[in-house]
Amino acid sequence: MRKLAVSTFIGAAMLPAAAFAQDGECGEVSITEMNWASAAIVTQVANFIMEQGYGCDVTIVPSDTVPAVTSVAENGEPDIITELWLNSTGEVYNRLESEGKVERVAQVLDPGGVEGWWVPTYLVEQHPELATIEGVMNNPELIGGMFNNCPDGWGCRIVNDNLIRALDLEASGIEVFNHGSGETLATSMASAIENEEPWFGYYWGPTVPLGKYDMTRVDLGEVQTDVHAANQNQDAADPGVSDFPAAPVLTSVTSDFRTQNPAVADFLSNMTFQTDTMSSLLAWQDENNASAEEAAVYFLQNNTEAWSGWINDAARQNLSGLL
Repeated sequence: MRKLAVSTFIGAAMLPAAAFAQDGECGEVSITEMNWASAAIVTQVANFIMEQGYGCDVTIVPSDTVPAVTSVAENGEPDIITELWLNSTGEVYNRLESEGKVERVAQVLDPGGVEGWWVPTYLVEQHPELATIEGVMNNPELIGGMFNNCPDGWGCRIVNDNLIRALDLEASGIEVFNHGSGETLATSMASAIENEEPWFGYYWGPTVPLGKYDMTRVDLGEVQTDVHAANQNQDAADPGVSDFPAAPVLTSVTSDFRTQNPAVADFLSNMTFQTDTMSSLLAWQDENNASAEEAAVYFLQNNTEAWSGWINDAARQNLSGLL
């Protein structure tokens, strides 16, 4: 039934888009599809709108952050890199921007990639003091006396370990449990919430668990950029306390593409997903065992007010059967 819904949805816009494509307004376009779930959905949404709204001939390029940026540096393609996590690209991306080879056109996730320490919302409703780290540390029994930490080798593990030292978390009676994998970390959250038990630990979004479960982010205090940066060093001698800043997640295009396809670049500059919305979309995809294409269609069917504002009048006319 989902396959039929996808075909029906695409068919509703196919004829006008095909006619528009004959005008040669867009031509061939290449776009990355990073190898994680949210990025694949973003790419499929962009692919549909570019093909059916702007008449583009789209090639999807499976990739990852570093290979995609390297390919642009060496070959000037793909034309579009979306869901580019700026904190994972090192200096290469910044150099490409300074050389005028690429341009960031949008923050595709708003406010970006989120990280933090979380407790189930039902605990905060029962005990409002658990919304802050001070309240958590003063009442370790209310959160089960345990902090669920990242696996060894993850970047968040280094930051968390430094925060644990800076807060002297274990002295408050909270045991730190270092998970062996992302799967066990997610499972611990799911098991606790499904049984309405306490849970306290690190997680990030957009992800299935943050879309599926009602969680409250514990206030660790102000974001202090210099402190957070220092906490990313596993050998930090004097770690401090800072909340996690949102990670910038971009859509970027090559400068040549921006010049040659200004209408499509303008669409991409408007294409932004709320991080919470993406987490909910990932949860729907997981619950329905759906493909990225099916999740994209689900988004387009249920969020017309959002995406109709991303496109120009010509594309809106081409997609009028869906609006």
